Amino acid sequence: MAIAKWIGGFLGFVTAGPLGALLGFVLGSLFEGGLDMVNGPDQNYNNREYDDSDAYRRYQEYRQRQTYEGQRNSFLFSLLVLAAYIIRADGKVMHSEMELLRNFLRQNFGEQAVAQGEDIVKKLFERQKQEGTAYRSTIRQACQQIAMNMDYSQRLQLVNFLVMIAQADGNVVQAEIQALRDVSASLGLSAADVESMLNLRSGKDDLEAAYKVLGISPSATDDEVKAAYRQMALKHHPDRVAKLGDDVRKAAEKKFQEINDAKDKIYKARGL
Repeated sequence: MAIAKWIGGFLGFVTAGPLGALLGFVLGSLFEGGLDMVNGPDQNYNNREYDDSDAYRRYQEYRQRQTYEGQRNSFLFSLLVLAAYIIRADGKVMHSEMELLRNFLRQNFGEQAVAQGEDIVKKLFERQKQEGTAYRSTIRQACQQIAMNMDYSQRLQLVNFLVMIAQADGNVVQAEIQALRDVSASLGLSAADVESMLNLRSGKDDLEAAYKVLGISPSATDDEVKAAYRQMALKHHPDRVAKLGDDVRKAAEKKFQEINDAKDKIYKARGL
């Protein structure tokens, strides 16, 4: 499988630490030259002399593209690792949850990515079965590695995808909620942010749910409501994840709109 064609020419921070171990496990058999095929030097650039400014400019553009791909593809692989964990959190693999993941890969990376991404997830299922309860420690360490290499807004968006997957079958069981909370805590996210995201996807249209989205109670003052909205809007603004690609930004825009809808509902009820 030519998986490097969609996962990118550079994988960033995920080639080290616990994520690197998982990457080696799931991708080792898919690469003829192992991870060196992905992160190896580019001979066209590294073995030439730069005699003119145009060549140096092209080299700088290449390095910038590497950085972009590293960030985006590290996000993608982190998503696959954590998605596999959440999907199996209740001991079952639901068709609706897998289909949501397939659609994400299909829409953003093409049909070939669907089979390849599914193969990665299945291998992660195997690893989880092999390690048993010890796999929780692997995921916790992987989350800590992610936390050191992604900013807060990117980690929020990562969990947003996980919540979408958990809710794909219309029923989030306690095991899935606990897994989401454990992952989020290991990612360094606040409990309030996690509860807010769960309520964003709850489908409830009542005022109480709107307050939960902003992480405040109905007894909050008008100033506290405004401050909570500003804080949520800042953390979830789509511009903060723009460098991860248009597909990630679009998902963030949807979430941002849900936050604005909750704010509008509260403001209308209060006459603000």
